[in-house]
Amino acid sequence: MARSDHRSGSQLPVTPTTLADVAERAGVSRQTVSNAVNNPDLLRPDTLERVRQTIAELGYSPNRAARNLRTRTSSLIGLRFTPAQEGTANATMDRFVHSLVEASDEAGYHVLLFPADDEDPVGGYDNLLRSTAVDAFVVTDTYLGNPQAAWLSQQRAPFVAFGRPWDDDVARHVWVDVDGAAGTRLATQHLIDRGHTRIAWIGWRKDSPIGEDRRAGWLSTMHANGLSTTGLASRVEDVVHSGAEAAAVLLDESEPTAFVCASDTLAMGVLHTLWIRQLAPGRDIAVVGFDDSQVAQVFPVGLTSVRQPLEDVAVEIVRTLRALLAHQPVEARGVLLEPSLVIRESS
Repeated sequence: MARSDHRSGSQLPVTPTTLADVAERAGVSRQTVSNAVNNPDLLRPDTLERVRQTIAELGYSPNRAARNLRTRTSSLIGLRFTPAQEGTANATMDRFVHSLVEASDEAGYHVLLFPADDEDPVGGYDNLLRSTAVDAFVVTDTYLGNPQAAWLSQQRAPFVAFGRPWDDDVARHVWVDVDGAAGTRLATQHLIDRGHTRIAWIGWRKDSPIGEDRRAGWLSTMHANGLSTTGLASRVEDVVHSGAEAAAVLLDESEPTAFVCASDTLAMGVLHTLWIRQLAPGRDIAVVGFDDSQVAQVFPVGLTSVRQPLEDVAVEIVRTLRALLAHQPVEARGVLLEPSLVIRESS
């Protein structure tokens, strides 16, 4: 059910039916409604039938989850986990999960992982809420059009998102994120300070708000330094071979002396193309990635990369979750953390 906001034309969710609503409509006490749900044998058949009919009419769903979420009975935090994509160097979520487990443990919580299901993105959340298995959630899928955050808000379930609500300017849920644009500004300025003026960008498709945020950092820094970006940008899928192909085209058509990439995966593609052309990373062509993956750290030359402060992200998320569960005010709806640049031989 929803009511119209005539000023904006949008649909706003109606407050869910409560046990008190059922009791008032049926003309019984709250305890009687509770007994109808949990101990029906205690009620007379006619009373039980009247309460059940009212429950059906109002669409009431007994929210045992809300009770347990308030009292923190499980000490578990739910996290929907998606495996790393094949053909990429992206292990950011692995590092984040490890950091979240450590931060949660220090606060007296444990992390419960549950699998992702693209066909039913809220199904896992719904199952855990109904079974009262967790106290709260951490949501990492905040990309364009993803329904989890909005659904959890409607259920009044405590959660904190790792990532901004990119497509929802009026979202009221709490989030923690890393400033991707600040990271690529660091990367681009580092290359400019090293004397580069033809700095190419290889990023993700335009429908990725995270990718566009990172691209904005490269673009603004180039313009702030009076440098042209014409013909120096490419948008591709986040896989190694796409980065390699984009690098080959840019080298042939635009002759850059350096690359800033939206991920270490794309940077590895650039390095592959340089290897084929017998160009030395750092000496002939500079390369900077993003995420400071293990691949960046163990690559023979050493890949310069933007490092996200995932340990700080995890600590901030757990701190905020504790405040939400204790019904304490949260200082800020959104917290944006600064990344750092780890400089290695590739730049």
